[in-house]
Amino acid sequence: MQWTLSRSVLVASIAAVAFAGCLQDSGINSSHAGSTSPSPAILASAAAAPNAPTGVTLPNFADLVEQVGPAVVNISVTSTQKGGDDSFADDPFYDFIRRFQGMPQQPRNRPDRIQRGVGSGFIITSDGYVMTNHHVVEGADEVIVKLTDKREFKAKVIGSDERTDVALIKIDATGLPFLKMGNPDKSRVGEWVIAVGSPLGLDNTVTAGIISAKARRLPDESFVPFIQTDVAINPGNSGGPLFNMNGEVIAINSRLINNSGAASYAGISLAIPIDVAMKVKDQLLKTGKVIRGILGITFQPVDADLAKSLGLDKAEGSAVTNVTKGSGADKAGLKVGDVIMQVDGTKIDDPSDLPRIIGERPPGDTVTLKVWRNKSMLTVKATLGASPGTASGGKGSKPDSSKEEKLPSKLGLSVRALQPEEARRLDVDGGLVLESAVGAAAKAGLHEGDVILMANGQPVTTVDALRQQIANTKGGKLLILIQRGEGRAFVALPTD
Repeated sequence: MQWTLSRSVLVASIAAVAFAGCLQDSGINSSHAGSTSPSPAILASAAAAPNAPTGVTLPNFADLVEQVGPAVVNISVTSTQKGGDDSFADDPFYDFIRRFQGMPQQPRNRPDRIQRGVGSGFIITSDGYVMTNHHVVEGADEVIVKLTDKREFKAKVIGSDERTDVALIKIDATGLPFLKMGNPDKSRVGEWVIAVGSPLGLDNTVTAGIISAKARRLPDESFVPFIQTDVAINPGNSGGPLFNMNGEVIAINSRLINNSGAASYAGISLAIPIDVAMKVKDQLLKTGKVIRGILGITFQPVDADLAKSLGLDKAEGSAVTNVTKGSGADKAGLKVGDVIMQVDGTKIDDPSDLPRIIGERPPGDTVTLKVWRNKSMLTVKATLGASPGTASGGKGSKPDSSKEEKLPSKLGLSVRALQPEEARRLDVDGGLVLESAVGAAAKAGLHEGDVILMANGQPVTTVDALRQQIANTKGGKLLILIQRGEGRAFVALPTD
């Protein structure tokens, strides 16, 4: 028999059963708790609804929320948007009216505007340190923290980090309730979690859901392995805590994703794992800023085709596509085409793990890398430092004297050698510019303007050199390194 349960039906049929716990264990510490006797925490337990399969359980969050709620705060910010010339000079409708009525164009000075925003945060120490999101306090002239007991405090921004979207602020108060941090690594997909915050300015709003995925990466952010949930998160929830069922903070709610472009809940919410946030907090508390180690490379994921071309049994690690001259990677002897498999014994299961692991180490630290090169494993030690910056590049203009040459038609490539001035602009010793890419080349993602720097691990500065590598290719895949703009990537190009 098919059966459905709405949330209201389930809630109405639940018989809540408390499990043993105390204030400390449930994730909140307070110097002014009302009782020293153990208070009940929350465990999911429910009676089966009529006709429902046995064993159906749902949690009751009431006691949990009562215990952790006092340490969650509302954050309101005020900032100033500078005024300026508000002349409507670029408004075609205004220009039409002005001309029609014969009015002179008179610029007006727009006054400064006060902007207000709202977010959430949570207390991590009894003396008033509060964590929230960078984007909540960014550019704020004034930050006000409001507690659940209606007290308000003006907060000082200790520091914030845009890369991880973490900020640390401080209010002048003592004896405050504070939260216990959990271990996100121990959380599992499918577990119940709750968020407490101020969505749309509504203080101490509680929403619940499950962990939908872990280590979720975004195209524009490889440093944070987000925890994805289906907890309802809306503007104002930013910076608030995500709790597990033990009342421990496992993440900071940061952003939501939807296809409509509207900043409203759509079932996919992302949170910053608390272990990542706490490492940032430690640096902010110590120096007010975050300084990260830099290896001095660019890299790309290893897919199945690339793994086969490099002689790897499976797709893993991060393939080095460029080594910055003078960097720690360069001094350690890392080369383009190397695959970094481990850092200090930690496997690179996901390419995005590499910048996070390296970035958590301070400049000057030495790391031990396990590197796959020429079908064998090497150990390389590299000292971290700051990147000197990468050379800019782009699609070079084609000199009139350039000569375009076609490669075997099955590849779909037409190339020419880089001119000296183009090579200088790209800061490379030489290469081949793609004049056109069709067929197999286009399917592989190549297009006009790409610069081929290497083929099968060998530099190619002439068309004949590339032809030779094509002829030597075994296994049906030509592994080429291309530069596109400021980025580099390996591409496995079919030759059969």
